[in-house]
Amino acid sequence: MMASASLSLTSCNLRTSSATFSSPLARRTQRISAIMALNSSTPLTSISSNGRRKLPILLFDVMDTLVRDPFYEDIPAFFRMPMKELLECKHPTAWIEFEEGLIDEPTLARKFFKDQRSFDLEGLKSCMKRGYSYINGVEELLCSLKKNGYEMHAFTNYPIWYTMIEEKLKLSNYLSWTFCSCKFGKRKPDTDFYLEVLKHLDVEPGNCIFVDDRMKNVEAAIEAGFRGFQFKGVDLLRNDLSTLGVDISSNSHNENQDLASL
Repeated sequence: MMASASLSLTSCNLRTSSATFSSPLARRTQRISAIMALNSSTPLTSISSNGRRKLPILLFDVMDTLVRDPFYEDIPAFFRMPMKELLECKHPTAWIEFEEGLIDEPTLARKFFKDQRSFDLEGLKSCMKRGYSYINGVEELLCSLKKNGYEMHAFTNYPIWYTMIEEKLKLSNYLSWTFCSCKFGKRKPDTDFYLEVLKHLDVEPGNCIFVDDRMKNVEAAIEAGFRGFQFKGVDLLRNDLSTLGVDISSNSHNENQDLASL
């Protein structure tokens, strides 16, 4: 019954007028909508053919998906300037290059501002580290998923400073920091980064669920064949994962004990 409903829903989503198909953007949007409808209605939890690997594999963006990103509030306050002024003053590509591992910390410090003004780099790092915290409810969800045997990886655009997140929050208690942009020299939503993930994991893309707060990254994942959800809060994520058959159940008492022991 569920498969029949999924096919019916997908067929409905794919019916468009000739005017719709005249626009490449409209065609891409329609295709993504159809795939997302299918994604949200077809459970896929299973054991792989070798009988040892539990599927699906879960891939999580980190900043503002699992962990609060201090950039939008804490960093403007650190530099004592409003966000608009900070965006106007900072170098347009320095942070991206740092995320891709193309430049090191001293180079970032020199290039961070367009006018190459000096600033307290260690102070900035301390500010960011203080601002890292789990998004409400996320750690409990990760604990449940780990307890239920799911393979989980970070799939994030972030520089070597991901180690500061690890030092503070011990995210590796739940997942592996496998796919960081600074390690691969690639960033989402570049298609090559998604293909690199599939090559490394050695699985079909349909056996991967990707979660990110930025829709453009989710759309790129769906285009590559992944199942994808935009993160809009942990309650919605729990519902989305459950829809695909992911076991998010937990024993509240045991889970609290597990968290306390970490």
